[in-house]
Amino acid sequence: MSHISPEFKLISDWITPNSRVLDLGCGDGELLKHLIDTYSITGYGMEIDPNKNIQAIEKGLNVIQSDLNNHDICEYFDEDSFDFVIMTQALQVVSRPDELLDDMLAVGKQCIITFPNFGHWRMRIQLLTKGRMPETDTLPYHWYDTPNIHMCTFNDFEDLCEEKGLEVVARTVVNAQHKSSFGMRIVPNWLGEVALYKVQKKS
Repeated sequence: MSHISPEFKLISDWITPNSRVLDLGCGDGELLKHLIDTYSITGYGMEIDPNKNIQAIEKGLNVIQSDLNNHDICEYFDEDSFDFVIMTQALQVVSRPDELLDDMLAVGKQCIITFPNFGHWRMRIQLLTKGRMPETDTLPYHWYDTPNIHMCTFNDFEDLCEEKGLEVVARTVVNAQHKSSFGMRIVPNWLGEVALYKVQKKS
């Protein structure tokens, strides 16, 4: 097995062998390459950074240069083209996460999404005691240079899923080191720093 990040390992555990996968914001293609080598998936990637596109193509991957804010996923792919559509750490940086979720579930049967939790207790305490926008290991930016334009909590995301008639098939809540604990399972919105969700349309 190739060496991959702890987050990619958690995502990989949810992928079915021989399935069709689209990775949005795929970067240099590390996750896609791992899934192809380990699970024999058929994969495509979409990435805005031309340099990362080149790195992914050099790995032998099928990658389209695209800005996720353009909502052009459905222009490239037909309905139900994929078993899984993956988006890691990008939900909070796109202009309309709700519309992107619609696009993801138009071309894919299930979505796997990861994002940081703005409801974590450290962030609440920093805001309460310092009166300034919080900075943590998982969200290390200043308020003026952060790429995160939609700051949501796990509860916010689950409310959006409910509003859209989506079913949460699986959820894993972890800390910055991608380790879980009993407390995170009991009060995820307080103690979890990163969430991984697998969602689909309710049948």
